[in-house]
Amino acid sequence: MIADGKGLHAAFLLFYLLALIGIGAIKARKIKSQADFSLAGRGLSTFVLVGTLLATWIGTGSIFGNAGETYRNGVDAFLLPLGSAVGIIVLMFLAARIRRFGQFTIQDILEARFGVTARVLGTLTLVLAYVIIVSYQYRAGAAVLAYLLPDLSNLTAILFVAGFVIAYTALAGMFSVAYTDVANGILMTLGIGLAIPILWSQTGGLGEAIASLPAANQSLFGHYGAATLASVLLPAFLLILGDANMVQRFFSARSPDSAQRAAFGMFGGVLVLELAIILTAILAAGLVAQGKIAAPDNDGHVIIHVAFEALPSWLGALLVGTAVAVVVSTADSYLLSPATSIVRDVYQRFLRPDADEQHIVVVGRVVVVIAGLLALGLSMTSDRFFSVALFAYTIYGAGITPVILAAYFWKRATSAGAVSSMIAGVVFSCAWKGMVSQHALLTEAGWTRLGSLGAWADTSGVDAVIPAILLSVGVLVTVSLLTPAPTREQANTI
Repeated sequence: MIADGKGLHAAFLLFYLLALIGIGAIKARKIKSQADFSLAGRGLSTFVLVGTLLATWIGTGSIFGNAGETYRNGVDAFLLPLGSAVGIIVLMFLAARIRRFGQFTIQDILEARFGVTARVLGTLTLVLAYVIIVSYQYRAGAAVLAYLLPDLSNLTAILFVAGFVIAYTALAGMFSVAYTDVANGILMTLGIGLAIPILWSQTGGLGEAIASLPAANQSLFGHYGAATLASVLLPAFLLILGDANMVQRFFSARSPDSAQRAAFGMFGGVLVLELAIILTAILAAGLVAQGKIAAPDNDGHVIIHVAFEALPSWLGALLVGTAVAVVVSTADSYLLSPATSIVRDVYQRFLRPDADEQHIVVVGRVVVVIAGLLALGLSMTSDRFFSVALFAYTIYGAGITPVILAAYFWKRATSAGAVSSMIAGVVFSCAWKGMVSQHALLTEAGWTRLGSLGAWADTSGVDAVIPAILLSVGVLVTVSLLTPAPTREQANTI
């Protein structure tokens, strides 16, 4: 049953979801080949590329993870966009180069530069990290449904969101993803942009909102020391530099020039929207601190909470639509990438290299469903959006980003160095997470004297990303220098 006063929100959401499915069904008729399904026929214009890059990156990690971090820590959160902003600046100078390479996946680059083992390890790392990312998109979508339909169980809500995302992505792949991302980007901008002045007025302005927060939340570096700041900025920076979604979209561009212009447009759009989301969360926290609205049940839900509690119904419905747009855009992109990688880098590369285009499209849709179901299983394990996001970003950033940057910039990097680096980065990231989890379980059970290494990892304030990236880069450099240099042809692959 729909919660009282939320009928407009539910109607808007239903209309939006039906429109997406309709667009996906129409675009599905254009799918004739792998390039159509995975890269929209390599025909995306600069405008569409900016929209899909923006909608892909501004995801649940922003509107749930960063918003929750803002609600907890206040003004410090304005530093959060720095990691992705610096990463996009680097991408500006790589976009055209990537498009000229003219392949399908980031693993194509890894194999061309470092050999088939790097391709396989890259695929495994990508699938692990991206399926985790998709899993918490399901939970984020379920959080929206919980506000609209309080009688709906959490499991049913997650199943509904997962089913929608899987079906939508499987319909037309990049064709449905890219073009609806443009609409999603416009919806995000409208929803957040219209909400800010109303919340600003209700709190008495940004200054009043900040003044009502706890003292530690009122100034920069109230919570973030150097280690903590590095821990929250590095994962996003590392992910965006090696993000398969970015590479896949650059491969989808009409030309190298279109890819480079889109990267420039993405920089401005991401910076504005990330800061706008953080500002919205600050104002919402101010309303709670001033006693004008109740506190949200979950810090990460603060944007959705304020949409229902503090905004006019029409604008609340638009902001709810924004949140759903964020979930869908991120989920379908991070579901399509591992599916494309499995089909291209495993099935087509090793099992059926002679498969025809129609067969590859069918297999791609099947793999989307399988990957989506794996993410569904993982979605049952945690509802901590920010920490789960950082873990997934760390796995990918430590496992792939140093190697892919070496492929672009360091001709002396060797296959042995790349493979060793990827193994070290992923294994260490997972081991660190395991030690922290073990310590938490032991502490909960009252066994505080056990797991001393896990205790240090859990309480030091050092996130896995710092030691993981140092280890990954160190192994890459050391092993590369100790092994024979690559041939001139291999070093100049990309």
